[in-house]
Amino acid sequence: MTTRRPRGEWPRRYASRLFYSDVLVLALTLVSAWLLSSPSMTEDVSWPDGPKISYITVLAIVGIAWLIGLDAIDTRDHHIVGHGVLEYRRLVDATIAVFAFTVAVAFFLGMEISRLLLALIFPVGLLLLLVSRWLWRQWLRRRQRRGEYTHRAVIIGEKSNVKHVAQQIRRTDDSGYTIVGVITDGVPSEGMPQLEVLGDIRSAELALDAASIDALIIVGSDDIDPETMRRLGYAVADRDIQMIMAPALTDVAGPRLHATPVAGLPLVHVEFPRLDGGKRFMKRSFDLIGGVLLLLLFSPVFLVTAIAIKIDGPGRVFYHQERIGRGGRTFGMRKFRSMVANADDQLASLLDLQGSNDTPLFKVADDPRITKIGRFLRKHSIDELPQLLNVLRGEMSLVGPRPQRAAEVALYDDIALRRLAVKPGMSGLWQVSGRSSLSWEETIRLDLFYVENWSLTQDIVILFRTIRAVVAPGASAH
Repeated sequence: MTTRRPRGEWPRRYASRLFYSDVLVLALTLVSAWLLSSPSMTEDVSWPDGPKISYITVLAIVGIAWLIGLDAIDTRDHHIVGHGVLEYRRLVDATIAVFAFTVAVAFFLGMEISRLLLALIFPVGLLLLLVSRWLWRQWLRRRQRRGEYTHRAVIIGEKSNVKHVAQQIRRTDDSGYTIVGVITDGVPSEGMPQLEVLGDIRSAELALDAASIDALIIVGSDDIDPETMRRLGYAVADRDIQMIMAPALTDVAGPRLHATPVAGLPLVHVEFPRLDGGKRFMKRSFDLIGGVLLLLLFSPVFLVTAIAIKIDGPGRVFYHQERIGRGGRTFGMRKFRSMVANADDQLASLLDLQGSNDTPLFKVADDPRITKIGRFLRKHSIDELPQLLNVLRGEMSLVGPRPQRAAEVALYDDIALRRLAVKPGMSGLWQVSGRSSLSWEETIRLDLFYVENWSLTQDIVILFRTIRAVVAPGASAH
């Protein structure tokens, strides 16, 4: 019998830190709500044929129920914390469930509880929980970029699939996995020599013993038949290693995948992405409310920016350009002018000089057309603010793929045309994932991921990441 190797302990430690953080956040919320509301609450909580209890006791019970709800809905599950939007969505679901439970109990028992108190506790508590989890995620990301708090993993399978999965995981340095080698038949390292081959598929167990790993990632291969898969399952169980299946589905978010056991086979159902009906109404409502609030918030910035542009040199304050929107419809996009007056006339020659006029991403490096004030506006995305008017008109969304010119759209292939299935956005995944440093292939991958996996939670997360990218734009913004 193979000696069990203790798996990396960092997920358990990280989850325990999240627990204590949740306790602290909820305690802070409940105590603050009590201190703010106590002057108006002079009586204890009572109900027919029941004893009177103090508000402090009620708040303590609510806090305990809230913690139980966070645990029952697995908001600290090590499979989801630190990745994607599912962690945030479960926080929302748990808070709504506890709120509904509290209201239901108060209603059926006839309890006289301050509505103001309940209306204050749950929204504020949820916001603080989301912020605290986001801060913990930033803490985790910083350490993962240094190679800490990651799972040491080996990939096994056919060499081309192994190379593809390794490239996808290594695309970001905070994926949570460190690929220490591969198990495959042949040499998969053409163009990727840093992949160390630990052995072939037939001797996989010997390779697992030689490598100190936390996870085995299995990709498709003709050599991994059901019997080999069963043997691998026993091997990783004996060694206390995670067994991870990597299907040939790229850029498909978890909520679209549903595993169903049929005749002993784990069949994976993939839902077709749809943004219609209630989802479209929800997104449009979010755009309208957010657009109005942002327009009011940034109205002083509009005034200051307009004055700065006029002082900087001659020309109009606003720039108008035809862009392609949802379904291929043309609309007039508005921006603060950040270039010289005849900038569009110079675009073709500049693209010719840098040899990038044959890709659907008309971006000029070190663009000489940008004005002095324009560089500041573009670096902090202030030039994009007038697009809030496009959002209110229904031509754009707060979050979505980058709107492009007709000449760029003309270069699209069939896959890239999927970007036009949703409204273009003021911000999007590509803007918060590298901006101008990304290639067209990486940009289209991120945009298609957004289109195929839309959720309101993801929109909110992208907007928060946008704020960070605007405040600290980095070298990729220009």
